[in-house]
Amino acid sequence: MGPPPLKLNIGRDGDRISALHDDLLLGILERLDLRDAVRAGALSARWRHLPYRLSRLHLNAGHFHRATLLEGMGAFKDAACRLLSVCPPPAAGKSPRVIETLALTFCVSAPHLSFIGRAVEDVVSRGHTKCFQFDICSRCKDGTRRTTQLLTELGKQFMSFSSAYPVAFGWLTFLTLEDLAFGDSDVADLIRGCDKLKDLKLRSCRLVDRHSALKIDTPHAGLENLWFISFRCALIELISVPKLRIFWCWSRKNPPVRCGYVPELYKVELGSRAKASQVPFALSECFSRSATNLSKLYLNFGSQMIWIKPEHPKELTSIFNNLTSLALFNIFSECNLSWTLFILEVAPALQKFRLSRTQHPCAKVSEDNPEKTKIVWEPSKDLKHLNLKLFIMFGFEDEDKVTNYIRLVMERAVGLKRIELHGRSPCNGCDAIDLESLRRSQADEASRHRIKEQLRHGSSSSVEIVIC
Repeated sequence: MGPPPLKLNIGRDGDRISALHDDLLLGILERLDLRDAVRAGALSARWRHLPYRLSRLHLNAGHFHRATLLEGMGAFKDAACRLLSVCPPPAAGKSPRVIETLALTFCVSAPHLSFIGRAVEDVVSRGHTKCFQFDICSRCKDGTRRTTQLLTELGKQFMSFSSAYPVAFGWLTFLTLEDLAFGDSDVADLIRGCDKLKDLKLRSCRLVDRHSALKIDTPHAGLENLWFISFRCALIELISVPKLRIFWCWSRKNPPVRCGYVPELYKVELGSRAKASQVPFALSECFSRSATNLSKLYLNFGSQMIWIKPEHPKELTSIFNNLTSLALFNIFSECNLSWTLFILEVAPALQKFRLSRTQHPCAKVSEDNPEKTKIVWEPSKDLKHLNLKLFIMFGFEDEDKVTNYIRLVMERAVGLKRIELHGRSPCNGCDAIDLESLRRSQADEASRHRIKEQLRHGSSSSVEIVIC
């Protein structure tokens, strides 16, 4: 048996804890949520100064519930200024305060930004901050209507904030912006002004002129991760982002991006629910020949039309030569699948291939939904892929179209070691259940054996088949 559970005597042990060295007490407080740490500090005069010596601070304006958003931002500003203030000089033998991690989440509020900027610059100018993050949104979460005029004004206020406090923004390592509208050059100018920025996320943002292209030409930037979630513009052009490693884009436009000089890019995720006005495009339109480091490609079709088209291998082989992982998400269930093998032809190093088929009963059909046309393409007769080891399918059904496709994969991927077949995932958008799909996906052991025999029939492959 282990030791008996610890019984804490508040009257006795409280004094014993307070007698500990400040560094040990800080170690306790830094394992708490910031609000709990501040509350703990208020319980005792011995602990009262400790929240002002924390080395990791994450302060969120959303935690300051007031009658209005501006009142909440006022309370946030006051708390941030107090917690970021310089403590009195430490006593002999005690080290000065160092804030290594600082994360602030707040909205654009002109009356308060200058106070936040000055408080932050006082901290980061000491040179000890290793991780510094801003999560900034517009004021629209208070129910204010998100007009282009409002988002444009808030975007201007944010850009003025970044220009007024260059020291603060020069130390930023992570930045998330939401619901702001920018001028054509604002995003590139922002990246250039953030010398240490590694990760930039733009969520539900837009260009003021949505018919313009967002051009990012930042040859000296250290930016590594770039995320665009529902960014409204005509096109995103990555002219020169030499340190970029991960690019993620969920867009309403096709093609969503064109890559220029991105030699370190190794992971790309593209997603779009295509509209009726859009036509399929070639992947070669997105990638330049400098993207030779690309090893992971994930495409999400949102259960709508397939917005890429197969193309001749010579157009993509040099770009996908080092591709090792491919995922094709949310292919509508009526779609034929043989077209997907064109990527095997252009990616000789591919080792892992994931594919998911979806059908959501709750999906809304509108006049703007495109026709889900089937792609007509057959792989080369002499296609033999040597390196693919793992094939995973989600949305597997026991029907000829699906099993014939899997047999085609087995035939062409001669080095395949393992196949995993998963049934449909539940629809997160509603409680509706496709009973027929459910019945077919929840096969009993006898059915699983029959499916495996059907897949292996006439094949010399020794691949392991797992039906989950």
